[in-house]
This record gives sequence, structure tokens and C-alpha cells, in this order.
Amino acid sequence: MKKVILSLALVMALGIVFTSCRDTKKTDSVEEAVENATEAVEEAAEDVTEATEGAMEEVGEAVDDALEAADDAVEAAEEAVEKTKDAIEK
Repeated sequence: MKKVILSLALVMALGIVFTSCRDTKKTDSVEEAVENATEAVEEAAEDVTEATEGAMEEVGEAVDDALEAADDAVEAAEEAVEKTKDAIEK
């Protein structure tokens, strides 16, 4: 009778050990997955920030170029008006 009880206790102990090991591994893998996902999100956010900064710099340069072109066009128009006035007055 003692052998049966001891055998059952041994089987239960082994079952608990293997079951608890599996739970730990799942918990670890879930924690690792969460950490990996967090790192991926942080990297993606950094990439988006860098891309946004670059795009904003390009937009700023484009606006500056457009303003310069508009100034040149206004100056050219003023010169054309002056030349037209001079031609009419002659």
C-alpha cells in the first residue's frame, strides 16, 4: 500500500513540475513578445519622427524657393511695366 501511495505522489509531483515549467515558458515567451513589440513600436515611432522632420525641412525649403521665385517674378513684372511705360512715353 505504501508503494502505491508513494508512486502516486511521485507521479503527481512530476506532473506538477512539468506543468509549472510549461507555464513559465509561456509566460517568458509572452513577456518577450511584448518586449519585442514595444521595441518595434518605439523604432517605428522614431522612423516616423525622422521622416516627418525630413519632410518638414523639405517643405520649408520648397516654400523658400517658391517665395524667391515669386519675388523674381514680381521684379520681372515691375521691369516689364517700366519698359512699357518708357516705350509709351517715347
